[in-house]
Amino acid sequence: MTTAPGCPSPDTRTAPATHVTPQGAAWLASASARPQRTLALWQARPASPAALPCGTAFDVVNVPLVLGRRVLDLLWTEGPGSGPVAVHRGRLLLFAAPGTAQRLPALLAWEEWGGCGAAPAPLCHGLGDAVTVPPLAAAPGTSRWLVAPDARAPWLPGPEALLWAFVRAARTPRPGPDPRTDPLTDLRVSIFPSADPDANVYDVSRRR
Repeated sequence: MTTAPGCPSPDTRTAPATHVTPQGAAWLASASARPQRTLALWQARPASPAALPCGTAFDVVNVPLVLGRRVLDLLWTEGPGSGPVAVHRGRLLLFAAPGTAQRLPALLAWEEWGGCGAAPAPLCHGLGDAVTVPPLAAAPGTSRWLVAPDARAPWLPGPEALLWAFVRAARTPRPGPDPRTDPLTDLRVSIFPSADPDANVYDVSRRR
């Protein structure tokens, strides 16, 4: 089994949470300038999304949904797993270690990311940026958690782990045009094995 460079063994991973726990909410709120006020407001309106600054508690790597889900599959099947992951308006938000937004673009450029087919460059949000995160409570809509925050200090992938997953996702040949076997053709194959495309669960049955 292959492990992303510099990352813990996949055998040490636990199944990702399917909803935001109180500890996870406290971690998210810690990103704001006034954590207690942010947490109180969010807990009073758990069905509302929130805008949080990046660069202190976390950075965010923002990618198109198809590429992002391929990267997420690789992180869980062959790498160290992932930190919290959200879907927002057709984009996948991978929460990463602070500093990732500054270093990952340079690493991708060094790997000649432009030569990795038609894969678009990720958007990296770090210090000085803000992102909209899904509600604490699961709700229908275009914003939801795939891997929800569940700890006050969750493990977050760094730039090296994400570099490995991005390059592998872009350079690995697709399985074929059959939507029953191609995770990039039918997104439900790897992420939503059930008939419910809005299920707030990431399938970890493929985790090795």
